[in-house]
Amino acid sequence: TSLDERDLERTGVSGSAHDQVMRLAELAESAGLDGIVCSGQEVAAVHKQWKKGFFVVPGLRPAGAAVGDQKRVVTPRQARDDGASVLVIGRPISRADNPVQAAREIEATL
Repeated sequence: TSLDERDLERTGVSGSAHDQVMRLAELAESAGLDGIVCSGQEVAAVHKQWKKGFFVVPGLRPAGAAVGDQKRVVTPRQARDDGASVLVIGRPISRADNPVQAAREIEATL
């Protein structure tokens, strides 16, 4: 979730982040893995391709929150609606003035 096409290109990966995630998801499924970690921007497409997959989605941000170093973010609600199995929400909770309240506010959007 902290890489974009430019970052991938610098590591020798051509094409879009979306295409790379789809290729890796297909490899993971054919290798017999249960699932993958992917950004919320790809989880809907991966879920459509891999119906029984288990998808951990990090880098989630509540609507209007600062994205920080994350480049491919969606809201927790969007990730859930798009097929995420596990939502990883770190800094919006851990760095909040009141982490419990922040977690409750995010939970209320689900």
